[in-house]
Parts: sequence; structure tokens; C-alpha cells
Amino acid sequence: MTTNCIAFQGEPGAYSHEACRSARPGMEALPCRTFEDVMEAVRAGDADLAMLPVENSTYGRVADIHHLLPESGLRIIDEAFVRVHISLLAVPGTTLDQVREAMSHTVLLGQCRGFLRRNAIHAITGADTAGSAKEVAARGNPSLAALAAPLAGEIYGLDRLADRIEDRQNNTTRFLIMSRQADDSRRAERMLTSFVFRVRNIPAALYKAMGGFATNGVNMTKLESYMVDGVFTATQFYADIEGHPEDANVARALDELRYFTSSLDILGVYPADPLRETQRQASMAD
Repeated sequence: MTTNCIAFQGEPGAYSHEACRSARPGMEALPCRTFEDVMEAVRAGDADLAMLPVENSTYGRVADIHHLLPESGLRIIDEAFVRVHISLLAVPGTTLDQVREAMSHTVLLGQCRGFLRRNAIHAITGADTAGSAKEVAARGNPSLAALAAPLAGEIYGLDRLADRIEDRQNNTTRFLIMSRQADDSRRAERMLTSFVFRVRNIPAALYKAMGGFATNGVNMTKLESYMVDGVFTATQFYADIEGHPEDANVARALDELRYFTSSLDILGVYPADPLRETQRQASMAD
């Protein structure tokens, strides 16, 4: 089934909505209540793709998302880096000195603490960013503002009292674009492979499993662990590496990994977002 639709979590105007418009401008964006609903929309054929945030450069990884990725049955076909520009949004005619409280998702509140402190604005946790903008518009109270994307202000008819108020000017969220089918056929100058695995219950299993990437010159850009099944003894790892599984050095590294693991699931093979290299060069210059 083809719908030309990409699903995202949140209300219209959310940063995930902005990511959809940026990465897939020709597709209709479908808002969903939860991450699980986003994935189910793709599995059921109501959407072709899912746009899922996985980590923010200021706040860290998005809670629970790595638990959901391997269970979704979907495959990563792209990544998208989106600069998070935060605006203070209020009902039309409001001035900055009238605002006493600002509502947003807890993740976004943590990204502009400095601005809120300087302006003596109290933070209030909302369900999500665009949902907070929607609620501020519905209440019509000048003392209550929302922290959200400029797109949310356009959608809900709010004034932008201040723009780009995030504490860090490189504030960026990484999204994964997922589909029902994998696409391993593409080749780009810089490819990424994402996978999850569990190590065998032997001494130094993780150390030995990682050795193959070092000896074969494969750069691992991410390695995270998390519990599975609610027990401390069951640990799963999520990893991103540079390269394609068909590259000789990557193939050797993955073969060595399989020897020390009880399970290995490749979630996707996809081109790196150009902003990844830009940020890498900037960090090297620092």
C-alpha cells in the first residue's frame, strides 16, 4: 500500500513535524499520539514512513525509543538532523514582560533554562511542544506562553515574542526515518549501519565483541546499553557504525561480533546526513 504519508509523534507543529517537512517535503505528515502509534501506522499501511527522534545534542537520548526500535519490525532507511530553534509563543498582542509562565515538553524546558531564568518565567511541563502551543492558544491568557517551534506559532496563530532562545546554538535533534522494508542497495560517500545485539554470557564478552571493530578499522559512532524484559541480567546494546555490511572490513567486524553474541539484528543501512560531517569538522576545529 502506498500512501505518500510520513507519520510522526505529536501535534501539528511539533519538531518531528518540522523534520518531516524538511526531510520529506513532498509527503503528507500524519500526527500520532505516541511513538508506538507512529510505528503501527507504518506497519498497518496508513503511512509509508515513520519519523522518530532518537537523541538531542543538549538533552541526550529520547527515553524509551531504543526499546521500541528493534520491536517495531521496521527498518531505518535514513537519518535527519534538525536544528532545534525554540521560540516563545503567546497569544496575539502579548508583550514579553506580561509572560509569567511558559509551557512545553520537559525536554525542551531543559534546553532554554537560561532564557527562562533571565526573564523570571516559571516553567510548566506540558504533554509536548506543539500541544503546549495549542493549549496556550485555547486559553488566551497573556501571562501563559509556550516554548515550541516557529511552525507551531504559525499553525495556532500565536505571536513569536522571542526566537532562538535555546541555551546552546548547536542544539540539534537526530531523527531516524523508518520503513516497512530495508533499503541496503544505496551507496554514498559515508554510510551508516545500525544494529542491536546481546553478548553471550562469557567473561569479557563485550570487550571481545568490540575488538573486531578496532582491528578492522571500523568507526563506531554510538554504543548504548539498556535493560530488556525488566531484569538487570538481560542487557541489549544499540550501536551505530560507519560503513556498509558489504564493505570487507565491516563484514569481518560483524562476523567477529556474531561469534560473541547470542543475537544480532541489523536495523538499517543508510547514508549519513550531511550535517553529521559538518558537526564533526566543527568539533575537531574546537
